[in-house]
Amino acid sequence: MQYNLKHITRYDYSDAVSVCHNQLHLAPRTCLGQTTLEFRLTVDPEPANASERLDFFGNQVHYFAIHTSHRLMTVTGESVVQVNRAAVDTSQPAESWESIAASLKKASEPTRLEALQLSLGSRRVSTGDAFRDFAAESFKPGTSLLTAARDLTRRIHKDFEFDPRATHVNTPPEEFLKLGRGVCQDFAHLGIACLRSLGLAARYVSGYLRTEPPPGKPRLAGADASHAWFSVWCGELGWVDFDPTNDMVAASDHITVAWGRDYDDVCPIGGVFLGGGSHTVSVAVDVVPQTNMQQQSQQQ
Repeated sequence: MQYNLKHITRYDYSDAVSVCHNQLHLAPRTCLGQTTLEFRLTVDPEPANASERLDFFGNQVHYFAIHTSHRLMTVTGESVVQVNRAAVDTSQPAESWESIAASLKKASEPTRLEALQLSLGSRRVSTGDAFRDFAAESFKPGTSLLTAARDLTRRIHKDFEFDPRATHVNTPPEEFLKLGRGVCQDFAHLGIACLRSLGLAARYVSGYLRTEPPPGKPRLAGADASHAWFSVWCGELGWVDFDPTNDMVAASDHITVAWGRDYDDVCPIGGVFLGGGSHTVSVAVDVVPQTNMQQQSQQQ
């Protein structure tokens, strides 16, 4: 599947901003099962300077600074991405979760060392008994990690309600566990906290979902906005992505932008500014399959 993506963020300030510095994670990754064919970043007002780099996790990071007075700023990221990722069959024979957790403690290969660092707590995702207790129903002794992670995904989806008004960007997973409602960021952080509390490696993944569902399928929560899910290290199978917000294994409907320890590592847009007074932020995201665009063009 090939997608055209557009992510527009608009900042409206009550007073003039004299200067701002911003860091962005908006360019989709090229990774296993996904290729970014094009990416274009447009900023208004025009930045005084701009640069880009790869961060520790290999995500593309853009930076820009605006030194002219402004009360409106728009940041637009446009991409063309090809996704060829099939959902992993979680019923296939696989290593037990205890075996994979034990192998991380003896990590020596570069890939396992990379996973080991993602088995530790991070700034936004702590570990502890509450998460181990919640995960225990899924992670019974001897259970395949794939089977257990899939069941954890199902239970988070079943036990927690998607509610964009219940939490905010800084809500910790401990609070979400008690509230029982929140957004995709909370669902992902809870899954990661459970996995790391068992000694497993899990990373936070940011990206998008296709806007239009396949014929006969319901619309997915998180469409028309940035989305988040988690990925778990499954030994020889590598990293497998699970979407607890929608109770599914991530596949060709999911477009990966960035991954890291938690939301802080992959925040779409973050920065500092001087002045501005009060401000509002609005975000609009379009995820359009290339086939749909071709059909629209033919109709016109």
